[in-house]
Amino acid sequence: MKSLKLAVALAALPFVASAQDPVKVDPGHYKVLLDNSSVRVLKVAVPAGAKSPMHSHPDAILVPFASGKARFTMPDGKTEDLELVKEIASWTPAMTHSPANVGTAAIEGILVEFKGAPGTATLPAARAGLQTTTLVENPRAVAMKTTAAADFAEPAGSTHEFDQVVIALGAADMTIAIEGKPAVSKWQRGDVQFIGRGVKHESKNTSGKPIDFIVVAVK
Repeated sequence: MKSLKLAVALAALPFVASAQDPVKVDPGHYKVLLDNSSVRVLKVAVPAGAKSPMHSHPDAILVPFASGKARFTMPDGKTEDLELVKEIASWTPAMTHSPANVGTAAIEGILVEFKGAPGTATLPAARAGLQTTTLVENPRAVAMKTTAAADFAEPAGSTHEFDQVVIALGAADMTIAIEGKPAVSKWQRGDVQFIGRGVKHESKNTSGKPIDFIVVAVK
């Protein structure tokens, strides 16, 4: 009887692992930057040669800050290699895996995890003062490389029909004042701000030069 119970327990291990939160099982490599009803945003930092234990992610978009190579081992033992390209977002559907950095440099980036069902918001084809290049698009979101012109500004009380995760690609002087939160005026690479749909806000490029961001617009 004890042998049978042990066999059942061992057989269930992949299913237990599949429910593991990376922040809980591997806090050295995954850190929560923000968490709300729409998204959870994680900072990912994995040194060359390091490996993460088996864990699960919902649908997500990964924004790497440097090029690299990752190998994902699935619960059934199969592996898949992924080439990461600096500042090029990639779509990662919900999965359970054990990732490893098999490149020669650290993997660093931002992982935007989506919650709930896909939305239906319509994204504008263009926005004044912003030059955008679509990096990846799916039913949940669009990730865009975005350049804010030197004179870019949104007046107080501006709103959008979609959620926005704004990711800084470098040090920048950009003021964003979101209703109910302290204004942010200084950015460093990897800083993240969330602007919810329908939430009043104001933003202005105060640097006197164009600024690059990645914006994940959540439908």
